[in-house]
Amino acid sequence: MSNEENAKKTVDAAKETAGQLISLMTSLKEKNPKVFFGAIGGVVLLLIVMMMSGGDSGVVSGPSAKNLAAGQRYVLKNPNTYEIESPIQLLAVPGAIAAFDDSEDVEKGKVESCRRIAQGTVVTIVDFQDFAGKKNAFVKVQVEDGDCKGSSGWVLAIDVQ
Repeated sequence: MSNEENAKKTVDAAKETAGQLISLMTSLKEKNPKVFFGAIGGVVLLLIVMMMSGGDSGVVSGPSAKNLAAGQRYVLKNPNTYEIESPIQLLAVPGAIAAFDDSEDVEKGKVESCRRIAQGTVVTIVDFQDFAGKKNAFVKVQVEDGDCKGSSGWVLAIDVQ
């Protein structure tokens, strides 16, 4: 049996089933119109309830930046990770795309020991940078404790708590 014959049999079976369903619905409408229209009303009511109970308005809440002030001390904390050991990257330029690609630096021998800062490190805000219409999206910070005291770089504003 070829694929064309199988497809024709499937289409014929679908037409026959649809015809039987329409015949059954027409018969129900003529014999008992209250049940027929009640069933249609029930289906419509169910659809309305499903559309109305679509959940929330689609607003997703997440971490938001505080009202940060230059010259004030804060702590670095990444709200997007549960691992406390996960460091926060200090960038030379705000929004650098290849910020986490160390391959180029390793080849050139320019690995900075103070480029990855541990969470919980105290920093002072030095400057702000807007990005993509968001005010103060990046923050320039200066490290205030540890081996990297005095180092500075850019971090996301949500990483400053």
